[in-house]
Amino acid sequence: MPSRPMIGYAHVTKSFGALKAVDDLSLDIAEGEFVAIVGGSGSGKTTLLRLANRLIEADGGTITVEGEDVQNVDPVALRRRIGYVFQSGGLFPHLSVADNIGITPRLLGVPPSDIGARVDELLELVQLDRAAHRDRLPEALSGGQRQRVGVARALAAKPRIVLMDEPFGALDPLTRDALGDDYRSLHRSLGLTTVMITHDMTEAILLADRIAVMRSGKLLAQGTPAELSRSSDAYVLELLRTPRRQVERLNALLPHGGAA
Repeated sequence: MPSRPMIGYAHVTKSFGALKAVDDLSLDIAEGEFVAIVGGSGSGKTTLLRLANRLIEADGGTITVEGEDVQNVDPVALRRRIGYVFQSGGLFPHLSVADNIGITPRLLGVPPSDIGARVDELLELVQLDRAAHRDRLPEALSGGQRQRVGVARALAAKPRIVLMDEPFGALDPLTRDALGDDYRSLHRSLGLTTVMITHDMTEAILLADRIAVMRSGKLLAQGTPAELSRSSDAYVLELLRTPRRQVERLNALLPHGGAA
């Protein structure tokens, strides 16, 4: 692991009234790493993610992005250099697909002709047909197509870091699986650093290099799936039991010997 993390949380605390959403949490994310943050509702996952790009401000501790304390970076400038994928795509309903994808480059003053070329490049990257989708409004797209546009928009300004908040949670299982695989390939080929929030342990195991488990604002455990399976924490082991149980049930219900 490099000495300077791409994203670093050191003793970070954030409260909302009496609720400690993030409680003295420290976590380093290395360049090129894909980290999934898992935990139940109210564990502090989304708060932790939003602290990195200052959508929420921390009460205490230090957060660094590319070695820089985020408190020393203009929040708008910080957000423009970090891709963010929302749960339901988060697209602007009145803007076409091309305008949704091109919004950050436009705000950064990129010339229109360059934005047009970048939109075409990104549609190809997320496997959407340019002619068929460029001028459509989000309402004319399927859920999976909207999420692909959301990923394209997050990548438009060529960020090195992408934050994803339950990005595939609202999709049907086949679309979710395909899009997860496609994003993992993009993460690798573009050399991104990705932090993904999910409550789905199976998704975390299949996509991430490392998993961080949160509960009640605290980091309970972190590591590869193999490392987590050696944890002595009952909650961590319970989270890992779910995918195993699903596999056992599937194996019992599905006939053997078919194509894998």
